[in-house]
Amino acid sequence: MKKSNKNNNKNRNNNNNQQGEQTVRVRSPRKGEIPGIVEQILGHGKLKVRCNDKNIRLCRIPGKMKKRIWIREGDVVLVKPWDFQSDEKADVIWRYTRTEANYLERRGFLKI
Repeated sequence: MKKSNKNNNKNRNNNNNQQGEQTVRVRSPRKGEIPGIVEQILGHGKLKVRCNDKNIRLCRIPGKMKKRIWIREGDVVLVKPWDFQSDEKADVIWRYTRTEANYLERRGFLKI
């Protein structure tokens, strides 16, 4: 004879409601990192990104990130300029969701 799961489901739902909303931390730009908006996708893991410092950089998506995250035009990304050719080239290190991008804009990190 199989037991009913009605009581178990009720307890599970009550536990979720007691926890309430969970706060999620947004990754803010650190030293040497610049937020930007993807302007164009060039293919082969390369993008044109308009950065916060008014430069348009050719950015590459590292292989580890390329396999897990899809980046589209208009997405807000965090880039790290190269040591040489820092005004022209950079690596993408993070992609923000739309909600996270709105948060960054309100806090003054994103001024594009």
